[in-house]
Amino acid sequence: MSGPVHFAVADGVAIVTIDNPPVNVTSHAVRQGLAVALDAAEAAGVSRVVLTGAGKTFIAGADAREFAAAPVEPHLPDIIRRIETFPVPVVAAINGAALGGGLEIALACRARIAAPGATLGLPEVTLGIVPGAGGTQRLPRLAGLGPALSLIGEGRIIQAQEAETMGLVDAIATDPVASACTIPIPARPATGALPAPQPDADAIKAARQQAARRSPGQIAPLKAIDLIEAATRLPLDEGLALERETFLHLKTSDQATALRHVFFAERAAMAQGKAGGRDIASAVVVGGGNMGASIAYALAGLGISVALVENDPAGVERARANVERLYADAVKRGKTTAEAAAAEQATRLSFHEGYGTLPPADFAIEAVFEDMEVKRQVFSALDRALPKTTILATNTSYLDVNRIAEGLRHPKRFLGLHFFSPAHVMKLLEVIQARTTSAKTLATALRLATRLKKIPVLAGVCDGFIGNRILTRYRQTCDIMLMEGALPAQVDQALRGFGMAMGPYEVQDLSGLDIAYANRKRLGWRTKDGFRYIPIADRIVEETGRLGRKTSAGWYDYEGGKPSPSAQIDAIVAEESGRAGITRRSFPDEEIVARAVTAMVEEGFRILEEGIAANPADIDLVMIHGYAFPRWRGGPMHYAGRLGFPEILRRIERFEAQDKLSWGVPDLLRRAVRDGLGPEDLKRV
Repeated sequence: MSGPVHFAVADGVAIVTIDNPPVNVTSHAVRQGLAVALDAAEAAGVSRVVLTGAGKTFIAGADAREFAAAPVEPHLPDIIRRIETFPVPVVAAINGAALGGGLEIALACRARIAAPGATLGLPEVTLGIVPGAGGTQRLPRLAGLGPALSLIGEGRIIQAQEAETMGLVDAIATDPVASACTIPIPARPATGALPAPQPDADAIKAARQQAARRSPGQIAPLKAIDLIEAATRLPLDEGLALERETFLHLKTSDQATALRHVFFAERAAMAQGKAGGRDIASAVVVGGGNMGASIAYALAGLGISVALVENDPAGVERARANVERLYADAVKRGKTTAEAAAAEQATRLSFHEGYGTLPPADFAIEAVFEDMEVKRQVFSALDRALPKTTILATNTSYLDVNRIAEGLRHPKRFLGLHFFSPAHVMKLLEVIQARTTSAKTLATALRLATRLKKIPVLAGVCDGFIGNRILTRYRQTCDIMLMEGALPAQVDQALRGFGMAMGPYEVQDLSGLDIAYANRKRLGWRTKDGFRYIPIADRIVEETGRLGRKTSAGWYDYEGGKPSPSAQIDAIVAEESGRAGITRRSFPDEEIVARAVTAMVEEGFRILEEGIAANPADIDLVMIHGYAFPRWRGGPMHYAGRLGFPEILRRIERFEAQDKLSWGVPDLLRRAVRDGLGPEDLKRV
């Protein structure tokens, strides 16, 4: 057979191999190929069929690109039903990942043999859908109600060993195809004919409560739990029909569309680092605070030799202690052993006072205080101490990368790498292309980002790049609503209701009010022309000394560590409204959300206009992974597209009529509305 499904017969056994790179998704062509292969196996009179995948993947699920289209025969549930009722046993030789539709196919087989490194799961809820080919009905019958609630309701992916323990696979073998050809077929009915699991109202209730906590606002996890509960009381055919109906309804929903958008945007971003550039083998990190230590720890974890630099002996000892804490935490969480952690620190990390003893390095990054002159001094020292081939990177959050690079002997090797804290955990990495950055330097940085398993987003040079620039505008908009009648706790509650992980004032209390205060001073907001300055946050820092959680008081009071609205802060807010001659009014939550999110979108359009971001999807990735914009809404630019750009235009025009200093319609938005463009049509201009 040609095409993505191969068929062969050996010793009376049919071997059916799915070969649809890169991950063997069950596209229409694969489904057709499976139907033809099953016909061939039946015609050949074989004693059994072994189903496996080519390469390192069994089947990694459905082709998400087909979700927006109408279903086309042969449908996956029909293929699966035929496998389950085939005249001879079909055995799954799970050579790698069996996810989504891949695991649903395996569940229909009479036995499952997994390679030691195989992974299994039904993670559809992470894409805003539910299993659509029997997963919610067959898995509870095979493995029980509890495992089904965990795997399906949480979208959890497990290793072969755990799958064997729960009865999801029958054996683990280094050569699963060879084993599948000879293993005795278990003396049990087909999976769909197994008895339904016993109802357990308490387990279902607990799963729903956990889903509400883990995935607030999301529909798919709760729908998946409903379907698993249905498996305890409905005959198989009725359960399958209900599951299919739910899947078809969800796959075109706003949430599923948004989650697919993010999925493909992430894949595109990570693909940037898979070609070109060179591998980094040695690195220098300047600054051993929380950020620098975290970067050094992440680099060492890749096998990179890291020299960490501080100014004085005390700084060196603090850096060493910060790194040791990261390793101790990894040991505590079971990520490594104490012996492996000690060996890695001894062989891959060195600590240096000053630049005189630095070894040559492929790469150097600074993570020092956010001050232009301090950073320029660091790079002047690195320029003298390291070879001209060393890539130099600044970890600045706001500052002008082009100015930092001034004076370097070889500025083509310089760029910005804006890590998010904690750097060894957060997946986002803004890659800032300076005016002088060469293509080779950029490619090497992207290659390093891929090794670090980061999602790299290219950004141009402006104050705050993509993320912090939008964050600044978002916070300013929320502060204006305080002046006009809202209160911090109400703003936070409204934005949490929209799906943000935390509201803007909760976030400031966590990071420290002094951080944003220093940025406002740097930007000269108090005396800036054509700008609506809101003094509330500056007064809190200057008059009260409340800096957030680190002082046990900020926008909120923290008695016993628990936040509660502060009468002192509410009084300052009301006093500033009075000073400005503003009559305070009530703010519906819907208006708070509309203003805050529209401000993000307006700034996003300006970022696209200026060429700071290459496309709207990059802005969405930054806001989701760096600032906890709800993933299931797809990011601010995707969300704007779902609302419709004409609606965004109307909102901004209405807000501008009330406050011309704070709002204005970007030209790119006007053109998009005029020409009927959506987010996918907007590229760097």
